[in-house]
Amino acid sequence: MSTTVLLLTMAACGLVTFLIRLSFIAFGHHLPDDPRISAVLRYVPPAILGALIAPEIFMVGGSLSSTPDNPRLWAALVALLVARLTRNVLATIAAGMVALWAVQAWLG
Repeated sequence: MSTTVLLLTMAACGLVTFLIRLSFIAFGHHLPDDPRISAVLRYVPPAILGALIAPEIFMVGGSLSSTPDNPRLWAALVALLVARLTRNVLATIAAGMVALWAVQAWLG
């Protein structure tokens, strides 16, 4: 693939992404003001976050791994517990990272 084709492809992808996001900002007032739509849209961010995080937790070396020797799984469980108890994002990230390093050193 030539450099020109690559740059044009990247520009087109960026433009499409921009237009999709702009459509909700520019034309969002035309959406119906239905409480059911608002209730459903509340689940979008957790669903997207779960879809981004789950492969990082359960995929090790390109294959599915939910075995006890998966350090990411243990770190995620610690982070989940800290998130539930403290509701603090920084504490959750710090606890998850410390747990990941500790479990990797222990299993290592």
